[in-house]
Amino acid sequence: MKKYNSLIEIQTLLHSKALLLPDLLDYYFAQIEKNKDLNAFNEVFFDSAKTQAKQVQEKINKGIAGKLAGLVIGIKDNICYQGHQVSASSKMLENFVSPYSATVVQRLLQEDAIIIGRCNCDEFAMGGSNETSFYGAVKNAANPQRVSGGSSGGSAVAVQADMCLASLGTDTGGSVRQPAAFCGVIGLKPSYGRISRYGVIAYASSFDQVGTFTSSISDAALLLEVLAGADEFDSTVASLPVQNYTQNLQDTSKKKIAVLKETIENEALDAEIKSSILQTIEKLKAQGHTVDYVDFDLLDYLVPTYYVLTTAEASSNLSRYDGVHYGHRNLEAKNLNDLYKTSRAEGFGEEVKRRILVGTFVLSAGYYDAYYQKAQKVRRMIKDKMDSIFQEYDFVLSPVAPTVAFPIGEHEKDPIKSYLADIYTVLANLAGIPAISLPIGTDHQNLPLGIQLMANSFQEQALLAFAKNIS
Repeated sequence: MKKYNSLIEIQTLLHSKALLLPDLLDYYFAQIEKNKDLNAFNEVFFDSAKTQAKQVQEKINKGIAGKLAGLVIGIKDNICYQGHQVSASSKMLENFVSPYSATVVQRLLQEDAIIIGRCNCDEFAMGGSNETSFYGAVKNAANPQRVSGGSSGGSAVAVQADMCLASLGTDTGGSVRQPAAFCGVIGLKPSYGRISRYGVIAYASSFDQVGTFTSSISDAALLLEVLAGADEFDSTVASLPVQNYTQNLQDTSKKKIAVLKETIENEALDAEIKSSILQTIEKLKAQGHTVDYVDFDLLDYLVPTYYVLTTAEASSNLSRYDGVHYGHRNLEAKNLNDLYKTSRAEGFGEEVKRRILVGTFVLSAGYYDAYYQKAQKVRRMIKDKMDSIFQEYDFVLSPVAPTVAFPIGEHEKDPIKSYLADIYTVLANLAGIPAISLPIGTDHQNLPLGIQLMANSFQEQALLAFAKNIS
């Protein structure tokens, strides 16, 4: 069976009876087995996926199937699915079975998608290389010696290596876009509040957003159409109506694009990434679009602001994992205080513990004003700066990451180096705006290259249409 790049291809074959859904599912099962060394899946849902495939095939035969019939999708292992294990790739939640489904899972199932398994990720979505997972690193299909990117690395590789048609990830500071760039697929992070976070294990609640990995813009648009919209279980979701994203991808009008000068003229940016982005800029100009370089003097503040705020929120969100309320429990503790300390020390990995400690520090008495309060003020400045840019421009263009996928283990002993790799992606999360990572070829080592486009809040329709025209 050949690799399919869009749901339209699959549905055409299903409706003509040239393809049966159980056979398609078996193909993806075989692909997962063939690529098991990449470590993309923490668990494959063989039984429930087979049951779903049989039921959806019957609906197709009757002509009553939903929008996503034929879509085989993976979900990041921090998204709850009733009756299935969810661990956030942490020992803390090993063998935990979710008692309910996330809103995004419910919406997938309502439209007859088939969920094939839970994808490996950095522990509690904390990491940029998928090396902090309790289940081991996810390897890049382009070169298994290289990282997949993180934290949604398993979701990216699952699509890259054709183990499913699409996948869900979460993006707190680039965790969909960066692995998408490293793996040569399309990664979409919608505006904060566009998709419900109910049933998604929290890292940093004012930053987290569910995103998608696909091989086509049309599938990204369709998934957003299904997943977006108000949810009574999540008060942070916008009540704005959901647009018909799939039907409005034909916009050919000329646009104004701002290139953040400091992101391109940066010594840390890989020469081949820079060259490919400059070539893309020239193509856009040749198509009649206006492309201007604009100053962004807040670039050096992005990473510090992001890590002060997200670690603070993580410190709060992860306090519930104490061996009493949730998670791993030490059975040899002598008293309650010992139980808390040993359970958390054993259950969390090093990177998660590091971020909890930093977050607790910036929230502590005497440091709250110096760090957390100041970071909130800088976040406001960043949002205001982006608002001013979008008053004049339709989109903002930048790199996704300063390098291509780096060797596994390279950043292991230097967390600062790993944090600085987020310099181009955290902007969209700090500002709460939509962003997309698009593949733009490969380098001399055949490693994927990516480019990032950002739009103003809730302008996903325009962003997807423009991305389709240049992808």
